[in-house]
Amino acid sequence: MDDDDFDKTPRTREDRAREKAVPSGRMARFGTFGRLVGGVAGGMAAEGARRLSSGERISTRDLVLTPGNVRRMTDKLSHLRGAAMKMGQMISLDAGDYLPPELGEILARLRDQANFMPTKQLDRVLKREWGQDWRRQFKWFNPRPIAAASIGQVHKAMTRDGQELAIKVQYPGVAKSIDSDVDNVMTLLRIAGFAPPELEIDKLLAAAKKQLHEEADYTREGEQMALYRERLAGVEGFVVPTLHEDLTRGSILAMSFEDGVSIEELANEPPERRDMVFGRLLRLVARELFDFGVMQTDPNFANFRYRRDTGDIVLLDFGACRPVDPGVANGYRDMLIAGLQGNREEVLKATIDAGFMMPIVAEKHPDRVNRMIDIVINEMREDAPFDFGDRAFIPELRGEGMEIAQDKDTWAFPPIETLFVQRKVSGIALLGARLKAQVNVRRITEEVLAETERFPVGDAA
Repeated sequence: MDDDDFDKTPRTREDRAREKAVPSGRMARFGTFGRLVGGVAGGMAAEGARRLSSGERISTRDLVLTPGNVRRMTDKLSHLRGAAMKMGQMISLDAGDYLPPELGEILARLRDQANFMPTKQLDRVLKREWGQDWRRQFKWFNPRPIAAASIGQVHKAMTRDGQELAIKVQYPGVAKSIDSDVDNVMTLLRIAGFAPPELEIDKLLAAAKKQLHEEADYTREGEQMALYRERLAGVEGFVVPTLHEDLTRGSILAMSFEDGVSIEELANEPPERRDMVFGRLLRLVARELFDFGVMQTDPNFANFRYRRDTGDIVLLDFGACRPVDPGVANGYRDMLIAGLQGNREEVLKATIDAGFMMPIVAEKHPDRVNRMIDIVINEMREDAPFDFGDRAFIPELRGEGMEIAQDKDTWAFPPIETLFVQRKVSGIALLGARLKAQVNVRRITEEVLAETERFPVGDAA
């Protein structure tokens, strides 16, 4: 493959519209954030003047979330990519049911849309990592990415010996900008009133920065992918790409290309296959929690691909893999066992012991807490397929939770390690709802609990 083959690959009008160079320098990224804040402020002033002249009530949140500001925030965060975009994606999955519709729209668009590097910028990154003559290693390398996300974009290529690869290339400057990007996004959320000052979020921000730094280390991700491939060897229903070690670098991850369609296509399959495949995914999450002691904590739907011919799920993106704290795993085990037994008091005790709930919540709001526990117990104890598409109980839980949340004395973050696990569990449940899957969750839970044992507290899993 020569330079002309790479540079002259035909690109559509849509491709050219999505090609935007990633701001890689600190000042360039700071300037983009500055323009975003300035644009939002200008939009707020204009909307405020309009509402005042018409006698309407004014709130900061309404002024921030005008259609113009929604567009500005989506476009700028998509342009920045990196931690700025990743934070938006994480928040949308973690709190989707509780976000104002307008903010949910911004974050949903960030999940589904990403710009990608112009060919010249991509070429510079590849030359830096592989050397000036990097093209000689390939029969072909498609500069049009097959996927573009927050930290990197993925390209198809074929080596000289005929291996078809997926090559993830990290955006330049992303790793160095993580800390400042996270701080800047939180500044925006505070301006919009989505980060109440009553909450101490320093620990959460530190954890987010740590995870994002880990996700930006592609050598580490390659190692985690290889470990998952070992763990799932011989397990029916899963495919994990094979790492290509010779081409992998700190900001380039090379792996076998594994074909598949969007996991959401599973919704179009016959109910028997849909439920069987989703049941396997639920079992995998349970094994991560109670057997592996390691969990891939990013439930973004794009991290799962589906193969119609075999029913297999292709697992992608292992940057968010992290050890599961033994105490957290044991806490979930105790809650599930108590819930399956229908023991409300033991569920509450296990919830508090594990740090999922502060004691003051149960002390000040016992009736609401008991109603929430009863709802969950009634759902999980049913020895029948659980209909993930029927979320009738969610508004009840949300209503009780929102009432408790009005009491600022109860505001506190649970242990950080529980948040990562809960993010995966909630994300998979959301996928089940999207698929309208029906799976006997009780049976899967009982089987995995019977096959595994408590982790020794204080020991590494």
